[in-house]
This record gives sequence, C-alpha cells and structure tokens, in this order.
Amino acid sequence: MNITKDRYWEYKRLDQLSQDEWENLCDGCAQCCQMRVRCDESKQLVMIPITCELLDLQSCRCTKYTDRHRLVPNCVELTPENVTTIKWLPETCAYRLIGEGKPLFEWHPLIAGNRKQMEEQGISVAHRAVSARNVHPDDLSFEVLKWVK
Repeated sequence: MNITKDRYWEYKRLDQLSQDEWENLCDGCAQCCQMRVRCDESKQLVMIPITCELLDLQSCRCTKYTDRHRLVPNCVELTPENVTTIKWLPETCAYRLIGEGKPLFEWHPLIAGNRKQMEEQGISVAHRAVSARNVHPDDLSFEVLKWVK
C-alpha cells in the first residue's frame, strides 16, 4: 500500500494508526526536539533554538531514535492520548492538527511528496537552531535572549 496515496490521515483517528502510519505522519520539523524554558516573570514555556544533542540538524531526525527515551530521560514521547494536551507543540504539528480534526498543510511531506516546501517555509529547525552538544551551559541564557529579541 502506498501510504501517501491512501491519505489515511483524512479518515483515521490517531489511535487507529499503525506504527508506520504514525511515524510517517510526522513532518520531521523537529520543533518538538527543541529545548524549552519557563520564563521567570510570565511563567510561559518558551522554545529556544537549541535542540537535543541526539538530533541530526541536517536531516532533522534523531540519531538514536530507538534508544532516545533511555538516553534522554526528558525526551517527549508523543502519543495519540497526549498530542492535544501538549500546548507547546507548534500549530503546524501534524499530530496536533489531526488530533484536533484539522487538515494537514499543503507543504506537509505526505501531501507535497517531499520536504522541500516545508523547508522553504521555514517550518523545520534545520539551519535555525544549534545542537545542545555545541552550547556550553553558561551560554544558555545568551541563547534565550538571542531567540526572544
């Protein structure tokens, strides 16, 4: 079965997806792999342009996907049950969209056939973030300020 031609995301709920369908639904933006900090004053959770050290910033894929939860204990595990309750997920997240009964964007790789349109729209963290392995903990506040400006 050709997963793209089937357009399963238009008629299946998240909890009805096979493992392959679930994985393919991800657009690979890697925004969920960005670090998040809570602002002292507003208590708002803010994403910063620093990603998990396991993320390959060129492909926007986890280099240790199978072991990610063991290697990074605070790695977020998206499930059909939690995607609509995680408020910091981007509004473009396919899991969030389908969970909320909304259609995918035309640039989504399942519709467009590749990642080019998504990358042209700046949806992906590629070329917009740095890996945590390249940031010294003392420089973290600088990165937050740089992002907010």
